[in-house]
Amino acid sequence: MPVVRGRPADLGDGTLVTRLLPSSLRRTVGPWCFADVFRATGIGDLPGMHVAPHPHVGLETVTYLVEGEVNHRDSLGNDAVVRPGELSLMTAGAGIAHSEHSPPGHGAVLHGVQLWIALPDELRHAPPAYRHVRALPSAAVGGLDCRVLLGSFAGVASPAAGLTPCVAAELVWPRTAGGYRTPVPLDPSYEHAVVVLGESVSLDGVEIGPGELAVLDAGADEVALDAPPGGRALLLGGAPFREDLLMWWNFVARTGEEIEDARSRWEHGGFDPVCADASPPVPAPPLPAGRLRARR
Repeated sequence: MPVVRGRPADLGDGTLVTRLLPSSLRRTVGPWCFADVFRATGIGDLPGMHVAPHPHVGLETVTYLVEGEVNHRDSLGNDAVVRPGELSLMTAGAGIAHSEHSPPGHGAVLHGVQLWIALPDELRHAPPAYRHVRALPSAAVGGLDCRVLLGSFAGVASPAAGLTPCVAAELVWPRTAGGYRTPVPLDPSYEHAVVVLGESVSLDGVEIGPGELAVLDAGADEVALDAPPGGRALLLGGAPFREDLLMWWNFVARTGEEIEDARSRWEHGGFDPVCADASPPVPAPPLPAGRLRARR
């Protein structure tokens, strides 16, 4: 069972996150190709999250909040404040730009995740789209409260529909009971990952700490999880992704030429502007020396 230990990453202007995917141990889990966890406290008098307009191509982004608020704005004209228990689902496809800021009067804590779904070749040039889902359904699994973010889990389907079949569910242990071992059902055709969002979680007897991700390969139909009262984890899953990927900056592509084209489009104004955001756009970093190559 590979266990990925997250590494710190700076999104700019002091917005710090823990990056779990991609890593040297694992690049993807199903179509999930990128996973950041963020948790900041004592930010009530600080700017909080401040990620200026930037582009994406070839992927879908999922933002989910445990605490706090984030104002999403994009080049399609969407302007939404995402709050705890809500989902932000953005399809980049052929190309979209967006920004993420803590709104005025935001709280002292910001805790959540941002995830990317790699789009398969036949869908990665789809038109961009955005959906803000305010009400997500819950499933009860062995005493756990499970909020279904994407796909279907434990017989409950989310209203959020991405282009690629996959699942995401938040698992929360009750605060009033001691920790206990809970069998959690899995789709055996999927690879799965468990991301710890609170205190350590035991997965089939292996302890997974805060800022870590454990991977379960396809074939398992159940996993036993144990956590202290109020424990919280995120379950991700999807069919193994068989295509080679080239990930650079905010782009998911297949060739270096596609990356160069997307970068040039961004640098030369080829993306529509982000609505209601006067922040200077994030400049694209220099391309690395040598040829960019896709890999699995």
